[in-house]
Parts: sequence; structure tokens; C-alpha cells
Amino acid sequence: MTVTQDQADWFAQTFAQLVANVEKAVLGKHHVVRLAMTCLLSEGHLLLEDVPGTGKTQLARALSGTVQGTHGRIQFTPDLLPSDVTGVTIYDPDHKRFEFHPGPVFATIVLADEINRASPKTQSALLEVMDEGRVTVDGVAHPVPRPFMVVATQNPIEHSGTYPLPEAQVDRFLMRTSVGYPDHEATLAILSEAKNRDRSSLVTAIVTPNVIADMGRLADEVHVDAALLSYISGIADATRSHPSLRLGLSVRGCLAYVRCAKTWALSQGRTHVVPDDVKILAEPILSHRLLLDSEAQLGGVTVDQVVRQVLADVTPPALRAGW
Repeated sequence: MTVTQDQADWFAQTFAQLVANVEKAVLGKHHVVRLAMTCLLSEGHLLLEDVPGTGKTQLARALSGTVQGTHGRIQFTPDLLPSDVTGVTIYDPDHKRFEFHPGPVFATIVLADEINRASPKTQSALLEVMDEGRVTVDGVAHPVPRPFMVVATQNPIEHSGTYPLPEAQVDRFLMRTSVGYPDHEATLAILSEAKNRDRSSLVTAIVTPNVIADMGRLADEVHVDAALLSYISGIADATRSHPSLRLGLSVRGCLAYVRCAKTWALSQGRTHVVPDDVKILAEPILSHRLLLDSEAQLGGVTVDQVVRQVLADVTPPALRAGW
């Protein structure tokens, strides 16, 4: 199916309405909110990594409040068990059978707060559901609702009592971004409404999960020229051979790149992807998938610097008529 311009215009208008709704709770962070909405419509998961008090949880709550679905919240702690996330099978003496009691992960949008505070065993409970959309308990698979999105937060500054996410789980997040501190004008607006202790309460649901699913399917049909696919592949190859990296972009990361570029292009009212879509999404898609080697870390090299260098080294295709 080819996306028509009328469909692209509807998508862009609806996307803007969703972003504006979330921005009732998160002021002065237009680009971050657009990234989060792109992640949702691309059927991916979002990792918010930032210092305390910048609005990570507010963004996650506002995102979940925008969709008329079920919302779950898991506060990750060192004593959290995998069954506290996925659910557990309990024997019912009245019916003389085992019944599955679903955990909080069975929701449209799940907020995994401070995910790096849980043990690796509990963190791994999210692996299957994030990748395959189902939970297996006692050999029985239980699918989660669709659409399904995990919004995880973690504090990169405080390391006491935390467990770093393994590479296999980090790669399952479609994007990683940070909210950051608001600018002066946004700070003034927040302070002037200090009586409102929970700005996410200002957000009301404006779309159903079916609309989100329809928008996701429409984004899948956005045209990506073969030259742009070659461009993304060239970026991946450059990360895999970069002297400062010991782990480059995976195939899953390349697929994520294409999916997000399609959604981003459609949110701009275009039926096709252009090189600028690939460039603007580079850091949120690549930064958590690339691992620096020890020598680069000691030399003060950052992943973001490597991403910018790779984009400078790999020549994008020239714009052509019909893109």
C-alpha cells in the first residue's frame, strides 16, 4: 500500500495533537516529546536516562495518559521478583485448577521506574515481553495487549544499589533519550503553577489504542529509497569498524532505524524518508547500542562524539525528485 498525501496530512495533524497533549505536562521539551511519540507509533520501547527531577516520570505518565488504554507502573527495587512484573500462576481450590494472575506488565503502556535498581534476574523478565509481546509462565504463553510500550527510566548518576542493564536488554529499547533541564521560560511557567504537584494529571486521553495501531501500520508503508537503506547500512558498517568502539550497530538497530525514520517522515507530512530524517534520529537510536572500548573511555571519548563523527564520515545520498 502506498501512503497518499491525504493520509500523510492526517497523520501529521494527529501526531501534532498528541505531542501538544503531552506537552501539557512536559514544558519546553518539544523535540523530546516528538521522539517519545515517534517511539510509541513505531511500536518500540523508550529508555529515559537523566538526573533526578527533570521530568522523566512526568513524560512517561503523560504519554500513557494520552492513550485510552490500560496503564501499568512498576517501581523497580532490589527485592522485586520476576513474578511481580510478569504475573504468577496460583492454584484455585474452588475450581481445582491453576489460574494465571497477570502482572502490571499486561498494559498498553508500562512505566518501569528506575529499572536499573532491580536485580538482573528481574530485569530479564522484561526481555521476552519487550521483544515478542508475550510472557511465558509455567510453559504457557500469555500475549500482552497491542499496542504495547515500555517506558523505562533510570538515573545515570547514582550507581549505589543499581544493576547496569545488559547489552541484550538495552538493545531492545528502540530509543534512548534524556529530558534535560527546562529553559528559563519553561522553568518560569512551571514555577508559576507550583500548586499543581502532578502536571501529568492535566493530560487527558485523546486517542484509542486502535488509532495508535492504525498510525503505526500507516507508517510502515512510508517509502524508503534504496539509496537511503544503503546509507543506513553504511552507518552501521562504520560503527562496526570504528576504532573507538567494541560493539557497533546490530541488525536489530538497523531495523529500528528504518522504522523510526518512516514514522518521523510521516509526522512531517511526507510520504517518503529523506537523509535528514536519518541524521536527526541518529543519537537516540545509536547511542545506547554502541559500546566504547576501554582505551576510548580512558581518553574521554563519548558515544555521542563517535555518532557525530560517523555521520560526518558517511556521505548521505543526494536528494532526488520523488523523495
